[in-house]
Amino acid sequence: MHTLRYYEKIGLLNKVDRDANGYRRYTELDISWINFLIRLRTTGMSVCEMKRFSDLRSQGDSTTSLRRELLESHQQNVLDQIKNLKDNLNKIEEKIDYYKRLERKQEE
Repeated sequence: MHTLRYYEKIGLLNKVDRDANGYRRYTELDISWINFLIRLRTTGMSVCEMKRFSDLRSQGDSTTSLRRELLESHQQNVLDQIKNLKDNLNKIEEKIDYYKRLERKQEE
């Protein structure tokens, strides 16, 4: 919940409607946008870049190319992260295989 308040405070979320008791009422569009922001954050996009994307989004269709470029850059960063994770996983698997071979030798 703190994250949503923070996102609203910094302008990642538009002012959210409230009910009579003061509770926020998120629309389907709000929830869709929140889910996209979560995906960006989970995949390592900085809040600063998320804010840049959000600001461009608020400016409308004239910023479509800039938003696409920002997402393509983030996509490349995610692909690089995946490659690094795969490389590290391969090294871990090699080490596991090494220890399995050692264990088999010890059993002989």
